[in-house]
Amino acid sequence: MGCLPNFIDSVPTPNLPYWQVNVPPEGRSDHCPDALRDLSAKDVGILSTPDNAYRGQSWSELKQLVAENRLDSFQRVPSELRRYKIFVHEVMKEHGTVANFILKQRLGWVQPLQPKGRPFEEPSDVKILFNDWPYGIDERIKHLVVWTKFELEDDPMTGDLKGSTRTEIDRYVGETFRAYLPKDTVIWFRNWSSLKSVHAIEHFHVMLFDPPSAFLQHITNGDTPLCDKLR
Repeated sequence: MGCLPNFIDSVPTPNLPYWQVNVPPEGRSDHCPDALRDLSAKDVGILSTPDNAYRGQSWSELKQLVAENRLDSFQRVPSELRRYKIFVHEVMKEHGTVANFILKQRLGWVQPLQPKGRPFEEPSDVKILFNDWPYGIDERIKHLVVWTKFELEDDPMTGDLKGSTRTEIDRYVGETFRAYLPKDTVIWFRNWSSLKSVHAIEHFHVMLFDPPSAFLQHITNGDTPLCDKLR
């Protein structure tokens, strides 16, 4: 049942179309916005949930989901999912793809990406930013994305990361995060291919439980997630 929203049973769902939920009466449209059409059953279920009925996932829940590779169980706060879908729709119209937007506006990289060294050898081949549209989780958890100019190689037999690649990433996470934070406050994962919102640029995710703000500012070079900039 991991694909269903985390919600509080005592709060009833309003009798509204999913695209009107969490929208004030004066902002509701009779017709579904283009950005919210043809969504998955999971997304429709989340958008149909009032924000005040949503319960954010805890650190222990996130660790268990990552350990069990149940990455499809991550979900956003309903109103934030709505904002994310509308944002992506506008980005696609203006930039063609989300990858084009991220390369130009967030990373400042130019295709074709050409790493200067072996994986994780050159600092300029890696950039750490906040996840622009993080999941609906405990507010003390900070969600970062590590973008790379080099390939993160898969095992063709399993479709998952090669063992050697996983070892390289874990070593990098250890040197970059665990060396400065309690080890049990750091987890990382790479989304399955079917869950990736950006396929053209290699990346993996790092979640930190209650890290110092000074560390976050240093590691992201003062980055601010778009979800905060666009409020």
